[in-house]
Parts: sequence; structure tokens; C-alpha cells
Amino acid sequence: MDKSILLARFIGPYIIVIGAGLLFNVKVYQRIMEDFFKNAALVYVTGLITFVAGLTIVLFHNLWVRDWRIIITFFGWSALIKGVWLIVFPGTMVKMTEAFAKNIKALVIPWVIMLAIGIFLLIKAY
Repeated sequence: MDKSILLARFIGPYIIVIGAGLLFNVKVYQRIMEDFFKNAALVYVTGLITFVAGLTIVLFHNLWVRDWRIIITFFGWSALIKGVWLIVFPGTMVKMTEAFAKNIKALVIPWVIMLAIGIFLLIKAY
């Protein structure tokens, strides 16, 4: 099976489940975001997991092409950068997260877009 298809089959549902969870439980996710940075160990472990996931995608799918597969590459690089950021500069994310947690539109609009991307990846994968 093509690596792009395999990763689309993995990333698509991942994005859809998180996006649906957020859209159906906005208040719960706001509370989660508010509480997240109060636990330094959780921030660190999340950074490690995000870094490893992003690095894995970048190592195996670093395709800079002009078709749908670039979404997977962007996803990998975004995860890698976010993972590094959470590990190296964990305190800088607090203000950004607080802004998202307080503004429902700032929280929901990006995830509606992500949900559409997840659906698009599933369509491409199957």
C-alpha cells in the first residue's frame, strides 16, 4: 500500500474524531485547554508524543508535491514543530491557549477546517 494512502487512512479519522469531539463538546474542550498548561508533566509528555509522531511522518513522507499528499507532509511538519515547541518553550503556549479557550470562534473555526481536511483525506484514502 502506498505510504500516502496509509497515512491518510490514519490521519483522516484522527482529525475527524478530535474535530467532532470538539464541536460537540466545546465547553469541555475549553476547560481541557485551560487546565492543560497547569500540568508541566502533561505538557512535556504531549510534546514528546507530538514530536515523535511528527518526526515519523516527516522521515517517511516528506513529499513536497503539488497534489493532496502535501497535506500529510504539512501535518507531519506541523506536529514536529509543535512537539519541539512544547518541549523547548512550554510556557509560551499558555497565552495562545488561553486566547483560544476564551474565544469559542477561535476554537471552533480552525477545527471545522480541520474536520473538512480529515474528510478530504478519507475520501482520498478510500
